[in-house]
Amino acid sequence: MFSLAADGMGVREAVVVFEQLGRGLVPGPLVSTWLAAGLIDGAADGTTLVGMLEPQPGATLVEHADIIDACLLWADDTLWQVPISALHMERVERPLDAGAPVWQVTGPVTPEALGATALASGDDATTRYLTGVVLTAALQLGVALAAGELATAYAKEREQFGRPIGGFQAVKHLCADMLVKAEVARAAVYAAACALDGASDDDPAVAASAAKVVAGDAALANGRYGIQVHGGMGFTWEVHAQRYWKRAVSLDVSFGSVSVHSEIMADAL
Repeated sequence: MFSLAADGMGVREAVVVFEQLGRGLVPGPLVSTWLAAGLIDGAADGTTLVGMLEPQPGATLVEHADIIDACLLWADDTLWQVPISALHMERVERPLDAGAPVWQVTGPVTPEALGATALASGDDATTRYLTGVVLTAALQLGVALAAGELATAYAKEREQFGRPIGGFQAVKHLCADMLVKAEVARAAVYAAACALDGASDDDPAVAASAAKVVAGDAALANGRYGIQVHGGMGFTWEVHAQRYWKRAVSLDVSFGSVSVHSEIMADAL
């Protein structure tokens, strides 16, 4: 999977793969390792796992720090490689998403302080970042689709007052809204992939932000709606509905949240 680009495939092919990975709630540093392929030895065949370092106000978190060998860091229009040994971290004991264990970085997060090595700069670094945005949106698309399908299947089977709950108008509307949100997100993600591959006239930066906004909203909303359709069972470990919402929250803060990309789109208008 990580060698798709080396095999001559573009972002359009990659988003189809990442959509399915999102459906399956596949854990691991998938996007960052894919972006590191061709830049860091071993990333293309998965023998080297690469995580992401995204400085945030108040806290900088690193996912899967127990299995990764290095981190990617974007700073000063440059993509940097940070050795995992350079990071001072504390594990978060109870992360929201059990499939995405996180560690909090306690020291300074700058290329100079971490002894980082430059991997790419300028347009190359920007393109890789935008690709990361779109691939993360593809994961969110998969989450949105799977959450909607799970809720719809449950609504057809669960009976109340002698009839399937899917026959009640309120539940029908929720399931219909989930499908619409997911399909609109699919269109936005595929359009952004085409823009990054140079297969359309769209601005890649704006298209990537649009994909992250629409897919992020779809994943978060469908995660919530899926729990609502399942009722009290939706919050339990026995039902997967809560897992989709948790993964949606986890993915929302990766490569910029819905709010961040909404502001980018507003500035572009």
